[in-house]
Amino acid sequence: MSDDPSWVPPGVDMGRANVARVYDYWLGGSHNFLADQDAARATVAVEPNVRRNARANRAFLGRAVRFLAASGVRQFLDIGSGIPTEGNVHEIAQRADPAARVVYADVDPVAVAHSRAILTGNPTAAVIEADLREPQRILLNDTVRGLIDFAQPAGLLLVSVLHFVADDAEPWEIVAMLRDALAPGSYLVLAHGTGEGTPVALRAAEKVYNRSVSTNVHVRSRAEIARFFDGFDLVDPGVVYIPEWRPDPPGDVPEDPSRFWALVGVGRKP
Repeated sequence: MSDDPSWVPPGVDMGRANVARVYDYWLGGSHNFLADQDAARATVAVEPNVRRNARANRAFLGRAVRFLAASGVRQFLDIGSGIPTEGNVHEIAQRADPAARVVYADVDPVAVAHSRAILTGNPTAAVIEADLREPQRILLNDTVRGLIDFAQPAGLLLVSVLHFVADDAEPWEIVAMLRDALAPGSYLVLAHGTGEGTPVALRAAEKVYNRSVSTNVHVRSRAEIARFFDGFDLVDPGVVYIPEWRPDPPGDVPEDPSRFWALVGVGRKP
């Protein structure tokens, strides 16, 4: 399963936990190594809700993509896409329109390798190995340019990736650069960790996670997260906890949504 080196791309350090592979473990996937499993279990030990959060995050992504598809968006750029699992963006988008175009981007070669395997034979979906902290390289990438027409509305998906970018890497400027490349009528879909609802549990989990995983997590306040939507018009219900964003069914919101310690939102570029 996870320690079989036959499917591991060259140069991957199996002894160091990785963001995408830890998330894959929480979602019940098999593309993770012992180091990832240990880090994932250690985080769960201090915050048992983490698996439920991962699944809720994935469900939000699906709801948001369906919303964008219903709004007429037919091209998607998913940065920090992670390891493919059930309900991938291209599956949802191409269910709405078989001609929908999707480009995934991730810095983890394991995530990229498995995305390529899934996308074989799909001419309107592709994956590139790229770092969110280098937005210009993503925007100028030949694969991206070949599938995404930046003169037409697109969906920019930054779901649970920005909290891996430290303040000194200027995450707000990164998002602004990506925003400026988008045509009017485009959308930003964002999910970001916050410590506002359950700060004690989350800070404890953050410390355990950051000791084990190669990329540290940086949770932010609601005001800091809302800043990412500068230049966008927020779609109702605004910046909210994961289960509060257009739940399906509508009444499917827990008593204390802040237990999901991530804020999400969708914005439209006017």
